[in-house]
This record gives sequence, C-alpha cells and structure tokens, in this order.
Amino acid sequence: MDRLLLVALLLEGGILLALLAALRRARARLAQVREQAEAERVRREAALCAEAAAAERERIYSDLHDDLGAKLLGLIHGAASAREADQARALLQDLRDVVTRSRGTPGTLGDVLADIRGEAAQRLAAVGIGLAWQELDELPDPPLDNERALHLHRIVREAISNVIRHAQARRLRVRLRFSGGQLGLELTDDGEGVESSPGRAGAGMRSMRERAAELEGDIRWTPGTEGGTKVLLSMPIERAQAAA
Repeated sequence: MDRLLLVALLLEGGILLALLAALRRARARLAQVREQAEAERVRREAALCAEAAAAERERIYSDLHDDLGAKLLGLIHGAASAREADQARALLQDLRDVVTRSRGTPGTLGDVLADIRGEAAQRLAAVGIGLAWQELDELPDPPLDNERALHLHRIVREAISNVIRHAQARRLRVRLRFSGGQLGLELTDDGEGVESSPGRAGAGMRSMRERAAELEGDIRWTPGTEGGTKVLLSMPIERAQAAA
C-alpha cells in the first residue's frame, strides 16, 4: 500500500508540474499575442494618421495650386509685356515645383534636364530669345532625389530670369559636360552682361550660390564669349551613380 500511495503521489506531482508548465507556456503565449496585437494596433493607427496627413497635405496643395495658380495664370495672360508675363510664369513654375516634388517620386538626371530644357525653351520663346542646347559629352543618368533636382531647376530658372529681365539678349546657349565625376552646366547669353561682383550680387545670385552649395557644387559668373554673361555651374555626380 505504501508503495502504491507513493506512486500515486508521484504521478499526481508529475501531472501537477506538467499542468504548471503548460500554464506558464499558455501565459507566455498569451502575452506574446497581446504584444503582437498592440504592435499591430499601433501600426494601424500610425498608418491611418499618415493617410489622414497625406490627404490633408494633398488638399492643401490642391487648394494652393488652384487658388494661386489661377491668379498667376491671370497675371500671365493680363501682363502688359512679355517680360512681366515671364515673371508670373516663373512664379507659377515655382509653385508647381513645390506641389509636384512633394507628390512625386525621384527621377533621374536625364528626366530633370529634359524638364529644364522644355521649360527654358517655352520661357525664352515667349520673349523672342533663341535657345541653343548642346550636350558635348555622353551624360550619365543617375537617380536624382527631389531636393537636388529642385536646386538644379531653381538655379537654371533664376539664370534664365536674369537673361530675360536684364540682359537684353537675343540668344542663350546652354552647354552640358561631364568629366571627372563632375557635371558642368554653362549658360551663355549674347546680351549686355551683368555685374558679377559678389558685393553687388542681388538676392537671386545669392540664392543661386546657396543652392549650388547644397549641391556640393560651385557656381561662377564670367564675361560671355558671345558678349553677354556666362554662368558656370559644376556639381558632383558620384561614380557609383554615374555607372548605374
């Protein structure tokens, strides 16, 4: 009897230990499930907040574009001169840059240069200035993030604005080169020229310098070979990107 009692006690003890172990495992599993559920809840709430923020941002962009865009278009069509219309057109393009760059995905250098060429041709043709676009080397086509693309756009846009408003030019030549990991962009007009002294540089030229610095590049103004002003911009293109 003693032996049977001992065996029964051992069996009961083993069963109890097994039950306790199973209970611990169940509790651990329940805690894990709760953690996963909480993480999923947080993730869903963050996704909903991001969607709501994106929708609100899109609404603001649309309202901004529709309101200011319509007013700028009115200024373009009602301008007293082609040059006044160009000022409104440049502002409208700045507005569109803000909207499209915030909505869109990064493109490549080739995409950005194609956009710049199209915009330049349109603006210059509207004021009777010819455009000669020359790519002297085979250019790489690396990805270009939105920020760098915007800086490059704004530099060229400001340079063209200076040609239209101040140079009295009839022709603008744009040359593109690539050498030693550097993209070189040269804009030369045949107008009257502008003062290139840093001490007399206007807000536009200061902005161009700041944007060139953001591109880790350099920008200079020299007398043009065609009688006007030459703007020389250089910016690095990483070798790994250039090979892509």
